[in-house]
Amino acid sequence: MKLAQFLLPLLSAAAIFSMVDQAYALDKTVVERRGDGRINVRWRGEDPVDVYVSAKPDAALNKARLLARADRDGVYVVTESDPARAYFTLRDERDGSVVRVAERLLPLDRGSNFRDLGGYPAAGGKHVRWGVIYRTAAMPILTDSDYRYIRQLGIRSVIDLRSIEERQIAPDQVPARTGAQYFAADYPASDIFPKPGQSGSPGVSQSHTLSVYRSWPTSLAPQFRVIFQQLLRQDGAVSYHCSAGQDRTGVATALVLSALGVPRDVILEDYQLSTPDRRPENEIQKLAVGEYPGNIVADFYLKIQSTGIPLKARALYDEKGVPYLQAAFDEIEARWGSVENYLDEVLGVDKRQIAQLRAIYLE
Repeated sequence: MKLAQFLLPLLSAAAIFSMVDQAYALDKTVVERRGDGRINVRWRGEDPVDVYVSAKPDAALNKARLLARADRDGVYVVTESDPARAYFTLRDERDGSVVRVAERLLPLDRGSNFRDLGGYPAAGGKHVRWGVIYRTAAMPILTDSDYRYIRQLGIRSVIDLRSIEERQIAPDQVPARTGAQYFAADYPASDIFPKPGQSGSPGVSQSHTLSVYRSWPTSLAPQFRVIFQQLLRQDGAVSYHCSAGQDRTGVATALVLSALGVPRDVILEDYQLSTPDRRPENEIQKLAVGEYPGNIVADFYLKIQSTGIPLKARALYDEKGVPYLQAAFDEIEARWGSVENYLDEVLGVDKRQIAQLRAIYLE
């Protein structure tokens, strides 16, 4: 099914941009899920375009299903009969250029901020492969349908960036439900959450927020190291998360994308997607008073839940518009000179291994 006319909207949080060489006729390919469950695949270009779909992110054209040939409308509407996790390949009939694209935000019923890092421009004019690296928030109340969807992603490693107390009140069930290997390292929630009696949250005080962002390159180095180790193993897709999937997960993503040669401005744009892509109501279940005595994270969420006011995603930048993530970059560059030096000296990821990562995760 095709739309005869379609007004190209501004970029939204659900949109997927697959950046291509400007010599190609295809430009700004976008995948958006509509409210009726169907998917819009859109692109900009004057040439006729062939549209293919596959359940595999790296399927060759002769293994993918042709949806449209010589399409000039700039949009194709995918019905629900297509693969649940659909990867699209667009081929320009004039110059033969090919662009892969998919939904970035995964459509889970009770998920939050579960995103694919595919499609971003990277080193050597290549792009990050789809379907191999995922970032997400905590998702303790996923439905059976959600777990069936996640199982098809081929995730073999889940790295949990959360503290002991966070993991206690909202255990990660994805590894047990999918067979993925689970990794976590112990540290107290007091390293991140407000101390008892302190008002607000990690996002209320900007000085607190900036302080923890500057601390994470050191304090979370063991977890970041595991992410890279699992990526280098090349044993299926890798997923990592914290509670909101935006702060600690944002720093981890910045390191991964930097290693792959993704431009800094693109990394910061991906970071900001966490505000619209979060569903905070899905990140923590309803807690009972006294259920987790002495757990400051439980106390934090109980205080919020007692107000009856839903927790909302906060903006990820200061009053001057500077992203909080920049504080982590500034700390790394001040102490180690560059992200590359940090990866080598702290995480043990040297130039040879960066080249290996790029060979595995770029296309």
